[in-house]
Amino acid sequence: MTFAQSILAMIIMPILSVIVWLIIIEIILGWVIAFGIADRGGMVAQIRYGLSRFTDPILDPFRRIIPPMGGLDLSPIAAILLIGWFNQYVLGQIVMRMLG
Repeated sequence: MTFAQSILAMIIMPILSVIVWLIIIEIILGWVIAFGIADRGGMVAQIRYGLSRFTDPILDPFRRIIPPMGGLDLSPIAAILLIGWFNQYVLGQIVMRMLG
């Protein structure tokens, strides 16, 4: 295990966790707007727009592969699963080798 690998794993793992949480928050805000709990032009919509500008580059490749089904966008689920797999198994293996 090189020092660069361990530093890379320790930096990337938290970043990937933050990305997953941003995707989840964007999904919830989208539901809040879709169900009419918040106004489409209000502050919640602006926050969701800001989040989508960050998460869309991550979700767009998944959206090209998995089209919306009946108005339901399944691409965030696929993205979260892939990020979780990468975080757990790929980076987790690096950290496990580093620790012992």
